[in-house]
Amino acid sequence: MFDLDSLNPQQRDAVSHTEGPLLLLAGAGSGKTRVITCRIVYLLQQRSVPAEQILAVTFTNKAAREMRERVEEMVGRKACKGMVIATFHSLCVRILKVHIERLGYKKNFSIYSAADQQQLVKRLLKDEIADATGKDAEQILWQISDAKSRLIDPEQFVSSSRDPISCLTALVYPRYQKELKAYNAVDFDDLLVLAVRLLEKNNDLLEHYQQHFRYQMVDEYQDTNPVQYRLLKLLADGHGNLCVVGDDDQSIYGFRGADVGTILNFEQDFSGTRLIKLEQNYRSSGNILTAANAVIKNNNKRKEKALWTADGAGRLVDYLICADDEDEACQVIERIHAELGRQPQLKYSDFAILYRTNTQSRAFEEQLRYENIPYVLIGGQQFFDRKEVKDVIAYLKVLVNPFDEVNLLRILNYPKRNIGATSADKLIRFSAETELPLWNVLLEPEQVPDLNPKTVEAISAFVQLLERYRYRFRQPLYLSDTLRELLEELKLAEEIYRQENDAQKARRRVENQEEVLNAMAAYLEREAEPSLVGFIEKVSLLDDDGPKKNDKEQKLAQNAVTMMSLHSSKGLEFPVVFLVGMEEGFLPHKKSIYETFDIDEERRLCYVGITRAQRQLVLLGAQQRRKYGKLEQREPSRFLVEIPEEVLVRCDSNTPQVTSPEQQAQSASNFFSGISALLGD
Repeated sequence: MFDLDSLNPQQRDAVSHTEGPLLLLAGAGSGKTRVITCRIVYLLQQRSVPAEQILAVTFTNKAAREMRERVEEMVGRKACKGMVIATFHSLCVRILKVHIERLGYKKNFSIYSAADQQQLVKRLLKDEIADATGKDAEQILWQISDAKSRLIDPEQFVSSSRDPISCLTALVYPRYQKELKAYNAVDFDDLLVLAVRLLEKNNDLLEHYQQHFRYQMVDEYQDTNPVQYRLLKLLADGHGNLCVVGDDDQSIYGFRGADVGTILNFEQDFSGTRLIKLEQNYRSSGNILTAANAVIKNNNKRKEKALWTADGAGRLVDYLICADDEDEACQVIERIHAELGRQPQLKYSDFAILYRTNTQSRAFEEQLRYENIPYVLIGGQQFFDRKEVKDVIAYLKVLVNPFDEVNLLRILNYPKRNIGATSADKLIRFSAETELPLWNVLLEPEQVPDLNPKTVEAISAFVQLLERYRYRFRQPLYLSDTLRELLEELKLAEEIYRQENDAQKARRRVENQEEVLNAMAAYLEREAEPSLVGFIEKVSLLDDDGPKKNDKEQKLAQNAVTMMSLHSSKGLEFPVVFLVGMEEGFLPHKKSIYETFDIDEERRLCYVGITRAQRQLVLLGAQQRRKYGKLEQREPSRFLVEIPEEVLVRCDSNTPQVTSPEQQAQSASNFFSGISALLGD
């Protein structure tokens, strides 16, 4: 049982307001996760709400898992039975698994990954344009995803411009969707779209889920897109008990389709809304918050609020003007050494280098390596996106759904089994001409003209192998043992060593496949009712949950300097933050200046970066940078001028470091004359 008195007044109001719509504006570092957790516990213990009537929606599996663990720590696992804490996609999978047949799909549908989608679009593109590229497929998929996020069906999609990609999208989108359904497959966007369509077309289901989830909470509401908003609106319309938690000042995912208008217009969309602001910050010192508030208040379309702290002003914010990008990296390293010498309790993991674009990382990586300083770079390829891993997952997906033609074609001749590209083309053509699913064609390969006997024999052996393992995987307690035997029989490790010239790289790839076994074993330990279908669903819905030790969560646990983009830094905090590249063209980014004209989101990015810092914030910018090998002049970011001079200390890279508050105050008094000269004011 938690104590309401341990919360501040605004947090208490948010926890105890349980009936009707609630908009909780939670500023950076204001303890929103604690509030959501306590609100769930309050519903369970003080309002005696059945656990199965509580729904909490987050944007990542990690956030959902942590929220559930916190609630279970407070009330016990038994009291949480039936409660749903899930991502949008997991929630929709839960609904579709039971009811998708009403939309003309079978229950054993496949969820296509980005690679699966791209392979399908590439094939469709060949029918439209012979020299189409992988880049074309990526751009088309982006437009399809954007359309789905706005609930635009293939029949409704009309090219908004005359550029070739938009015109191709208008042609490919309807065929892409038709092919997906023929394969009994959906993509990630379909999970949300189909769930919305299901509820819109079936009043009985809508009423069921409205009554089932009588108390709904949504985290990071500022990041929702139109289809997510529509889903929430449908589920909440029956009772209005919708609590959304978010911060319009941290809406930084417009490029993914997030619409800041969903949080700004919440009070108009849900009549009778109670508005509560969480403005007390428990993360950053006062001067850092002063800088953050001063920057973000220049956005016009926002809810008025200002962060404050009871912990004192702390150190002033440093602005370090560097000669070029190499000097910028050197200055960061010098500051790290200086702070470690000054504060022995600090570790490398207490430092973070944040930048607007990943291309800015090179100079810092080189300098950190030169100085033998350990670092982690957030933003590498995810575990389940690696080819060797996707090959294993493709086999498992086909064993679950043999009509999944993208993955069926992926494994048809991998490892090689005498079914080459020419034979595969004959199979595909015969499938198209007879309108038979490819799997049905493989069941009787002798009916395909011009296939040589060895190929027919190889296809039959391939089908027999799949049928045999489809039966064996029905024994849930032996899933990992069965997978191990499948990998041994396929000899995938031998195939990798045969293909790779680099033995070390081959070994790492084989180890990656072995990690799939570890993932399945861990799944067996966690799940009460394991199945191959359940494992594939878990894999398909993973964001940062992969088992490989270089994922985001595990990287951050290392004692190493963290390097990441501003977008990746959301939700994190560090004692010392270096916000680099504070220049026009970087922050704000040149695209926002010259193409989208959306400076507001860039300002929100800057605000997010500033509020990652707990005790010390260092802003850096270069006077010159190299572009195509030549130095070009740079202009300081316009956001620097928005920070009050009383909290900002300007230092040139050849200026002695400022350490004491008295020295900082003296440097601060000279700041604006210098920056005004740089900006040409």
